[in-house]
Amino acid sequence: MTARAKRILLAEDEIALRDFVSRNLRARGFEVMEASNGLEAMALWEQEHPHLLILDIMMPRMDGLEVCRRVREHSAIPIIVLTALDAESDKVAALDLGADDYLTKPFGVEELLARVRAVLRRTQWEKPQVSGDIKRFEDLEIDVAGHVVRLRGAEVRLSPTEFAVLAQLVTHAGKVLTHRSLLQSIWGSEYGGEAEYLRVYINRLRQKIESDPANPRYLLTEAGVGYRFAAVRH
Repeated sequence: MTARAKRILLAEDEIALRDFVSRNLRARGFEVMEASNGLEAMALWEQEHPHLLILDIMMPRMDGLEVCRRVREHSAIPIIVLTALDAESDKVAALDLGADDYLTKPFGVEELLARVRAVLRRTQWEKPQVSGDIKRFEDLEIDVAGHVVRLRGAEVRLSPTEFAVLAQLVTHAGKVLTHRSLLQSIWGSEYGGEAEYLRVYINRLRQKIESDPANPRYLLTEAGVGYRFAAVRH
C-alpha cells in the first residue's frame, strides 16, 4: 500500500497545531481525517478505519489516553500520542495504555514524519507470511514467519510492536541485545535513547507469556545493557 493510500486520523483540539500537522501530512500524500476532541476521534475511528491514529493527550470530551485505551481493546492500529508533558512517567503511561510512540510538543515536521514512517513500517510485520520458521521453548511456540505465538497450545494475541520485540529477541536467543540495537532494529535508526519504550514492551510481553512475570524465565533483563531471551529449548 502506498503512502497516498494511508489514512491518518489526527485528534488535536489546538486548531493551529492541527492545521500544521494536517497540512504537512497531506503534502506527503497522506489522507488526513481531523477530530477536535476525543469523542469525535472515537466516532471517526469506528466509521473510517484509519491506518494510524495521532492523538493529543489533553483534549476535551475524552482525553487522548482514554481514546488510546478504548481503541487498544479492539485494535492493533498504530497510535502516536502528542503531549506537552515532558515527564517520563507521563510518556510511560501513554505507552502502558498501548501507544506505539509519542512526540513531545513542540516538535518539527521531520521528527513527526519520521515517527509516522516508523510506526507504519512496523504494521507490515502484522501481515502473516508463510509459516515455517517455528521456534519452541518449553511451553512457548513462536512462528516467526507466520507471526503467531502460542503458549501451552493457546494463541497469544500480540500487537505488531510486541511481536517485533519478541521476534528480535527470539531470533538472537541466548544473546544480549543492547537497548540501542533493539530500538534501532524495531523502531528505526533515528531511535536509540528511549529505554522506556523497551521497559514497557518487555513488561507487557512478560504479562502475556511468562507464568510468573515478576520472575521471568524467558525475557531476562541485563541491567544497564539490554535484554536477553533465555534459550530454554523444548
